[in-house]
Amino acid sequence: MKTDQMPTGRRMVLRIAAALGATTTFGLFALERTESPSRPSAPSRPSAPAPPGAAGPQVGAQAAPLAPSSYRLQPMTAYAPPRYRRALPPVRQRPFLRVSGVGRSMVLSFDDGPDPRYTPAILRTLREYDVRAMFFVCGEMAAVNQDLLREMADDGHVVGNHSWSHPLIPRLRPSRIRDELGSTSDLIERTLGAPPLWYRAPYGAWNRHSFEIGAELGMEPLAWTVDTLDWKEPGTGPIVRRVLDGAGPGVVVLSHDAGGDRSQSVAALRTYLPELLAAGYHLTVPRR
Repeated sequence: MKTDQMPTGRRMVLRIAAALGATTTFGLFALERTESPSRPSAPSRPSAPAPPGAAGPQVGAQAAPLAPSSYRLQPMTAYAPPRYRRALPPVRQRPFLRVSGVGRSMVLSFDDGPDPRYTPAILRTLREYDVRAMFFVCGEMAAVNQDLLREMADDGHVVGNHSWSHPLIPRLRPSRIRDELGSTSDLIERTLGAPPLWYRAPYGAWNRHSFEIGAELGMEPLAWTVDTLDWKEPGTGPIVRRVLDGAGPGVVVLSHDAGGDRSQSVAALRTYLPELLAAGYHLTVPRR
């Protein structure tokens, strides 16, 4: 017998050991897949706010293993991981005023709706040009126009929290602020299946409590860079000029789709939107 040949009995023992080893390895991988279900990766989060004028946010738990004794008694759903929840954002000291992104990105935002007199026309215009925008809705308006809320989400727009009744936040007790923001977030989550990730204080009036409560509810505060002042009903021309004169990378434009006669806002959008696109601007929404 050559020195590099094994006795037949020894080869048989090694083959059995190798087979047992392979079975054990497969069992370990199967255990890892059962006890460590994969979770969706967390989307990118905005960086901490920088001084005014600096860039803002970018545009654009395991299931417990079953005890052996209860294995056969558990329904199949026991293997599913718990519902994924985002980590809470930090408590900001001021809202984001603009966004950062690649190239000439801008954000269009509309407050106070949804209003069946004006919101549908705005949605049609945005759909015509394949543009996404942000809608900061008031709970009392959304409660009676949930079909428009769903239409916003179906079209890919971001639905944000603008309080329930549009009060002046700094005049409210913390418990009332929590009611205003929490009730609106609950309504949005019940209607759309997910809570809002952004909020905007009515009148742009923020305070420490609103930042703290907003963060507790998982939301980031977003203000604006350009105010169209359309709530003053200055005429379509002045609204268009304010948008085009203030256009620039990272700019957030504030308009309204409710809270008064918004026919000028609807008409202005149909004028300045194609002009922004022709100028090379990318109208998008921030990512988290």
